[in-house]
Amino acid sequence: MDFMLAGNPTMVALLVFLAAGTGAFGIMVLVRAQGSVKRRAAGIGKLVDSEPAGGSRSLRHSSLKAAQRVIEYTTKHYAGESKAEAKVLRRRMIQAGIYEPRAVAYFFLGRTAGMAGYVAPSMYIDRRIKARKAEHQSGFPDFMDLLVVCADAGLSMEAALDRVGRELGDSYPSLTANIHMTNLEIRAGRTMSEALEHLGDRLGVEEARSFATLIQQSEELGSSITEALRVYSDDMRHKRLSRAEEKAYSLPAKLAVPMMLCIFPVLFVVILLPVIVRLALGNY
Repeated sequence: MDFMLAGNPTMVALLVFLAAGTGAFGIMVLVRAQGSVKRRAAGIGKLVDSEPAGGSRSLRHSSLKAAQRVIEYTTKHYAGESKAEAKVLRRRMIQAGIYEPRAVAYFFLGRTAGMAGYVAPSMYIDRRIKARKAEHQSGFPDFMDLLVVCADAGLSMEAALDRVGRELGDSYPSLTANIHMTNLEIRAGRTMSEALEHLGDRLGVEEARSFATLIQQSEELGSSITEALRVYSDDMRHKRLSRAEEKAYSLPAKLAVPMMLCIFPVLFVVILLPVIVRLALGNY
């Protein structure tokens, strides 16, 4: 056999080709088998991930379905647009910065948890509204000043709102978010008066509603919006200064009760304690 191979190079080449082809075919079959196994494993993993643990009839799946049905039912019957109370509640939630469509349903579900649950959602919303109103009142004069600057620079009202919204992002995030929504409403086709009126409703402060009325009247009468903005900006600055002065003047009255309860008793003890000690020891 070795003699035949040594004397016949063609046979040697043929055997080498057959050996290499057999090895390559075996490797190809092995790779395809591994790929098939991986694909089947991936399909099984996706099937397991798509189904809840324990199958579609598991307790977890049933609980999730039941909770979803309760939320949908509550949303349908309590968050309808035809109910005046739901509209008022939805408006309060928007002022509190809650834009979830099913927020009214969650609110009513939270109130069914008992006496604490009945009071807690309203207190939470009132607290958020109060905090956001304080931010809006504090930032609205700055908003007006920047609008005047943009108007003097020749920007239109839409461009001025967009620019001011980007400038106030770090200082007043809630006010910036509402300004951005106003810009989106204008781009969607609403008029400037309607968009600013909605802005006043979302902010929940009287200054924003007066600002919307000012722009509407300026457009109807054809007067200069820049001059109107400048006058209103000065008014906003004076109002903010008046609020600061009012807080400063009311500070002594607010400090009276803590001083009477905490500071005066200590002073009385410090002053009268030596006298009481001397009287107790008989040293007149």
